[in-house]
Amino acid sequence: MMKSLFLSLLLVSVLFMDSFCEVQGGKWKGEGTTQNLENIVIGRCYDYIRIVNPAVGEKNCSAIWEAFKKAFLNKDPCNILPEDYELFINLSLHTIPPNKSLFWENNQLLVNSFSARGRRYMGLGDTLFGFFGDFLNWCGQTNSTELDYESCPTTEECKNNAVESFWRMASITYAQQSSGVIHVLLNGSSVGGAYPDPGFFADYEIPNFQKDKISQIVIWVVDDIEGPDRDSCGTNTVKTLEDRLKTLGYDVTCTDNYKSVMLLLCLDYPDDSKCTLSSSAPAAQRGPISSDRGGSWNKLTFVSFVGFLFRFALVY
Repeated sequence: MMKSLFLSLLLVSVLFMDSFCEVQGGKWKGEGTTQNLENIVIGRCYDYIRIVNPAVGEKNCSAIWEAFKKAFLNKDPCNILPEDYELFINLSLHTIPPNKSLFWENNQLLVNSFSARGRRYMGLGDTLFGFFGDFLNWCGQTNSTELDYESCPTTEECKNNAVESFWRMASITYAQQSSGVIHVLLNGSSVGGAYPDPGFFADYEIPNFQKDKISQIVIWVVDDIEGPDRDSCGTNTVKTLEDRLKTLGYDVTCTDNYKSVMLLLCLDYPDDSKCTLSSSAPAAQRGPISSDRGGSWNKLTFVSFVGFLFRFALVY
């Protein structure tokens, strides 16, 4: 009797553990789909064509959403390919103005600020197809037309996930549509170097440049205000990038700590030594002035000047 009861309990335990492991195995390590995804992306689409960049003309935002979700729903979440987003790209595609493309690595927030939502430059996130998915997460489920709001696979779990493949396709398209002077903004303080290889710029954007449409490639290597100077023009990974582009036949220039970007960064660090304006002109005031007062005046003038430039850029 006891032996039979023990075997029954053991069998139940085994079945429970199998079920538990199966449930656990079905969960991914990444965050689930962003809540209200459909409302967000359709709203972004209308925001873009009505407010952000009405020059792109009329777009069918509902059709774009349908093409977007068709790329990954009812499929293995680890078997989504860049080509699956082809219809979405075709419906959301528009012209990128010459000389306005801005590529980047490891400084997305800075690029978003510097591009001024397409007013100054047009980064990938400033195109309709990039704006559509920026900072969002999504995935589907095998044999289901529903989004998975609980978890999604990370790139470490599988490279062909819905988000990774989306940005591969978006990067390829963005590179193919770019022309004139190409700008590249890199983080000189980034661990591992300013130019990661492998990386999106190295693997999906450079190979898809249309050489006959590009007149020059301008590289800006900018350090974090409070960060170390790990990489610069002509050294380390930046030299690798310069050599690669020159070998491909491009006219390449490189500038460290490009002034316009530094001015933008200094808005958040006005007291940092890198943000101090110096002048060789003699003081215009009569009589002595304390160094503290002079330093405060320089900082005040600097912050006011940068603030004016930034507001002027946003308006125009």
